[in-house]
Amino acid sequence: MDIKSVIEAGKTAIGIELGSTRIKTVLVAEDSTPIASGSHTWENQYVDGIWTYSLDAIWDGLQKSYADMAKDVKEKYGITLTKVGAIGFSAMMHGYMAFDKDAKLLVPFRTWRNTITEKAAVRLTEAFHFNVPQRWSIAHLYQAILNKEEHVGEIAYFTTLAGYIHWQLTGEKVLGIGDASGMFPIDSATRQYDAEMVSKFDELTAEYGFDWKLQDILPKILVAGENAGCLTEEGVKKLDISGNLQAGIMVCPPEGDAGTGMTATNSVAVRTGNVSAGTSIFAMIVLEKALEKVHEEIDLVTTPSGEAVAMVHCNNCTSDINAWANIFREYSEAMGVEVDMNRLYTTMFEQALKGDVDCGGLMGYNYFSGEPVTGFEEGRPVFMRTPDARFSFANFMRLHLYSAVATLKYGLDILFEEEKVAVDKMFGHGGFFKTKEVGQRIMAAVMNAPVTVMETAGEGGAWGIAVLALYTMTKQNGESLESYLNERVFGNQKGSTLTASDEEIQGFNEFMKKYIGALAVERAAVECI
Repeated sequence: MDIKSVIEAGKTAIGIELGSTRIKTVLVAEDSTPIASGSHTWENQYVDGIWTYSLDAIWDGLQKSYADMAKDVKEKYGITLTKVGAIGFSAMMHGYMAFDKDAKLLVPFRTWRNTITEKAAVRLTEAFHFNVPQRWSIAHLYQAILNKEEHVGEIAYFTTLAGYIHWQLTGEKVLGIGDASGMFPIDSATRQYDAEMVSKFDELTAEYGFDWKLQDILPKILVAGENAGCLTEEGVKKLDISGNLQAGIMVCPPEGDAGTGMTATNSVAVRTGNVSAGTSIFAMIVLEKALEKVHEEIDLVTTPSGEAVAMVHCNNCTSDINAWANIFREYSEAMGVEVDMNRLYTTMFEQALKGDVDCGGLMGYNYFSGEPVTGFEEGRPVFMRTPDARFSFANFMRLHLYSAVATLKYGLDILFEEEKVAVDKMFGHGGFFKTKEVGQRIMAAVMNAPVTVMETAGEGGAWGIAVLALYTMTKQNGESLESYLNERVFGNQKGSTLTASDEEIQGFNEFMKKYIGALAVERAAVECI
């Protein structure tokens, strides 16, 4: 493949995903091969009791990530990127971005990380007979109503972060069905918002006398493969400050990080699943039948094409590991030793496999923020040990990798043991799996099943949304997303599959018993610190 000619001909697609700590941009060829990439690091801010990102940070990060990718194209191939065949935008799901009729943001962006909507989530779950988690957009809206916040009466539109970016760059108020399923419950038969629940919400809010009905302010739903508009002249200026990119590029439906994770791991078919592990961690399994009960620990969302998915979502995963990595870096620098952070993380992860399978008596909780799956509105990172614990670096690291996935295990046991959900293939992606074998082996112990990591797993959601853009651009008549991924994207891809040993599975299970038994310590930390 002559990559330079492919780029010049515009036979490419761009995927951009705004994750919790990094905004990544990927340029792929028509066969989905990544050929250039760029990124920008950012962090959420805790302002007035709200986890948020400012609009300035959103646009600055988006522009810098795109510019970094364009720079990579220039350096690798000696050409300026001016056109592509399609583009797609993805971002962390859920949260709350509400706008008035003049497109003004009414209150600061409330991200998925906030656990401030408990009353609303409980009431909606009871009214809908369907689990509505705290981080869902509808829970944020209803909580604002219950709080009698003045801005609610002014709402003309509310959406997710991906929906906001897409709207600003195309003028289209639409959302991919996967991302929409984290705003409001979906009816997988109609591929639309559940009509009965929409009516129920309007009944619940009728007494407030708003000028709007729910359907009026929600984004229009599109499924994978549908054309979601084109980059406008104004939109291009907001994305590419160099002015080199041409307007008119086809855009696919904006999706959430759950949908791009499913795409990036080829887990959109029934009885397949994937685990995305980074700042947050979530596992998704495409269901072959409806769940028997409503479980507050289990979300029901959809694939980008609308199939029902059970998801266990946990707010906390690698943040505590990152914090300890910075401590080790500071210590090394204080000792006069320069540290390569990639090598540091690799060492930390590899040492974990040398630890005892039950962590040698060490215990900890990685709760930077609240964790609804285990019933916490707030979090406090905690590390503790018994006096006779085997306190080694290897056990310390194994503990922190176990802690990163323990809450996920807590939720998954409901699916596997109570609902008897079956899964044939499980795929892993995200930073937790970056170090070869380590995170994969631990996750296999969590799942008590083989876990596969594909060669492209490191590309993550940005690559996933680029693939969805390609699907919109190149799909043939009647070609399903499942077929497209199986035959045209993953047909020749290689991956590694690992199964945990009986000893590793037993060791993790022993750890989980102690983890659940010591949750009272985490609760005391929240109350006392």
